[in-house]
Amino acid sequence: MVVIINYGAGNIYSVFMAIKKIGMDVIITSDWKDLEKSDFIILPGVGAFGDGMKNLRERGLDKAIKKEIEKNKPFLGICLGLQLLFSESEEGDCEGLGLIDGKVKRFKFENLVVPHMGWNRVKFENPSFPLFEGIPDKTFFYFAHSYYAQPEEKLLIEGTTEYGIRFPSIVRLKNIIGVQFHPEKSGDYGILFLKNFLQCKWLQKE
Repeated sequence: MVVIINYGAGNIYSVFMAIKKIGMDVIITSDWKDLEKSDFIILPGVGAFGDGMKNLRERGLDKAIKKEIEKNKPFLGICLGLQLLFSESEEGDCEGLGLIDGKVKRFKFENLVVPHMGWNRVKFENPSFPLFEGIPDKTFFYFAHSYYAQPEEKLLIEGTTEYGIRFPSIVRLKNIIGVQFHPEKSGDYGILFLKNFLQCKWLQKE
């Protein structure tokens, strides 16, 4: 069963429908106890880093997430859900879940619009990686964000995107995948990305 965490950060229903389309059993929950019954966990979300962390902590979801990740359950963070995995954010100097060492930084451009919104290419570091099976390198995915996550360890970066700078758009640490784009809003290739995540071939390739 796929568990989608609802912590008041929006972007829940479209992820739910994408997983239903793939044919998996899926629930939306804000109850940390449901995470124990999950086979897969997805943390979506849009909005402010500080509010997101506050909502997770108030529901006891921060500790539950860490506990289930320690059990080697496949975990996917989407957009804000990716950013919350990191140690800290420039947005209000907030501490995150601390599952990935690194910092969430704001785009700072004089000649580009922030937030970065719309379709953009993702360059895969290793196009043959099982997570990308059937998806061409430099495929367009849908983005909507003002901040990006920068891991301290560059080897964790599985995909990058160009918007004024080249920033990490896919990261991986053991059983954790994080994406800055929205696969649930990225058409057929976005659905295929989610399907590949749920098939777990990527988890066996260390």
